[in-house]
Amino acid sequence: HKGVDFAGAPGSSVTAVAAGVLTWAGERSGFGKLVEINHGDGFVTRYAHNERTLVTVGQTVKRGAQIALMGSTGRSTGPHVHFEVLRNGRNVDPLSFIGR
Repeated sequence: HKGVDFAGAPGSSVTAVAAGVLTWAGERSGFGKLVEINHGDGFVTRYAHNERTLVTVGQTVKRGAQIALMGSTGRSTGPHVHFEVLRNGRNVDPLSFIGR
């Protein structure tokens, strides 16, 4: 498990932690409905198991923009968002970026 999970009510807002460009918005094995954002400088964030994706590939989003609705798609045991941070293609501890 290379990220952190945040449980919540189905349909709750999932928001971007930083500005960036959408590089993935759709189904991916295990992740269910996944949103992936490239923030530049080698940083990418992933938001998985969404009920519905509200953005499209190539779209630019600002920090705090609603990008999806929380769900339980893919390999999931209940409604939550699975959050990952990658730097230069390698997973890093996402908790070190929350609240920045």
